[in-house]
Amino acid sequence: MFSEEFLIEITTKRFEYAFEAMWKSAKDFLKERGVECYSPKSCFDALIKEGVVPEGYEPILAEIIKIRNELVHVYDYERAKNLYNRLRSRDILDAFKKVCEGLSLHRSE
Repeated sequence: MFSEEFLIEITTKRFEYAFEAMWKSAKDFLKERGVECYSPKSCFDALIKEGVVPEGYEPILAEIIKIRNELVHVYDYERAKNLYNRLRSRDILDAFKKVCEGLSLHRSE
């Protein structure tokens, strides 16, 4: 089995990749609709305003952005472990799913 440190490294890196893909996909999606956004926050806010993501996801999307910003500057194991534990929250996965589902559902409109 993998060591805890290895699992933390894998999970946090995958989160970073998934986050970047998600917000940049949102940016492209919104641009096709004539909506400009230049940051993850402005893109997620626009997705909610456009009805792509249901209202009420603002706090968890803000938390996701915060985690991503903290991960970029993690240099010690304990801090990485704390962020890893936050990533394991069901709310985080649910928010990723809502954004992806919303983009897929509205892509053909």
